[in-house]
Amino acid sequence: MRFLYNLLTYLLLIPFACYWVVRGFGNRTYFERLGQRFGFGFPQMDRCIWVHAVSVGEVQAAAPLIRALQERYADRSLLITTVTPTGAARVRSLFGDTVQHCFIPFEFPNAVRSFYRNVNPQAALIMETEIWPNLYRGCGIRGIPLILVSARISPRSVPGYRKLLPLIRETLSHGIIIAAQSQVDADRFLALGANPARTCVMGNIKFDVEADAAVLHKGKNLRAELFGDRPVWIAASTHEGEEEIVLDVHRNLLARHPDLVLVLVPRHPERFGPVRDLTEKRGFSLVARTENRPAGDAAVFLCDTMGEVPLFYAASDVAFVAGSLVPIGGHNLLEPAVLGTPVVAGPYNFNGQDIADLFVDRGACRVVAGPEELVATVSELLADKEKADRLGRAGQQVLDENRGALERLLVLLEPLLTKRGENPGS
Repeated sequence: MRFLYNLLTYLLLIPFACYWVVRGFGNRTYFERLGQRFGFGFPQMDRCIWVHAVSVGEVQAAAPLIRALQERYADRSLLITTVTPTGAARVRSLFGDTVQHCFIPFEFPNAVRSFYRNVNPQAALIMETEIWPNLYRGCGIRGIPLILVSARISPRSVPGYRKLLPLIRETLSHGIIIAAQSQVDADRFLALGANPARTCVMGNIKFDVEADAAVLHKGKNLRAELFGDRPVWIAASTHEGEEEIVLDVHRNLLARHPDLVLVLVPRHPERFGPVRDLTEKRGFSLVARTENRPAGDAAVFLCDTMGEVPLFYAASDVAFVAGSLVPIGGHNLLEPAVLGTPVVAGPYNFNGQDIADLFVDRGACRVVAGPEELVATVSELLADKEKADRLGRAGQQVLDENRGALERLLVLLEPLLTKRGENPGS
């Protein structure tokens, strides 16, 4: 079955490469170090610690882990890989030149082999992503400890994995350690052939994010500078088809709160221009972040920069976490919650359903069924500061009660890194 899988990766290579190039015409950063996607131009690194985080959300989740590794293993170099250029930008903004970065290659065998010829990590830590047969097998045959951190399998993926069960079982047989988010996720891995002795429930490392006092301070100052005394709500990480809904919601909110400003943050930078055009066509006055001026009396403030979402969460009265009004699956609810900002989401949260359910159960998030309910909920929270504060405090409490995955992971890692550090050939 691996032969058929590899054949498929080669057959899909050309259309996937074409798709990547097309994306590049909309966002030139997709052309950045393009050769690494195909197995060329990797940095030469030996005995490094490798952390893979697909995109912005995974990089943000991995940040406490990366900082802990830098502190505990200061003698080791760190390689951070991402799939998306937005993830790469977040790595640069958080860590600068204190870590090395490259893009992970596409899954076809030659590119994966080239990656491992250049990069020889002591350990590989892969954040939240699912099963990649060639990438994971590459660690196994080279004796590189591979830990799936905050490992999860979405319900949508289960039927597909079952169709490839012999391949998945063989992939999971390569000594992979699965540090699952929950017992449900652990059970899904076990059903696919994971070794019970190497499968454990460690919780979600996302809960170990700490509120950054500097971000809170800068966010409050930014609010005063850009918005004055106006009420502010943010719709962060919006997708195509979702901005239209959000703008309609904002128009209805303005009828109740005339001074209200919407901070609109598209998920992908190539959408900054189209979202600006859409907003202006809908008749809204707009100021963009890159204009470097206050919002004035503009109804919409477009965040067309990278890496500033936490600042604008801190600057807002209510945070709507997007990707949840359309069937994208939602984004990170913890990011605004750690700052004490009241969190609202739409009905589609399957990318982090466990977290969404926990937040709802604990009164830490309001999940709305659609646009009308979003209008009512945001309006209610803007009008009732006490209720909004309770929602924000509940989110922080949920985070506090669920920390600990990071420390458990570091305990797991210590003997693996020490062993290979003493004997790199082991």
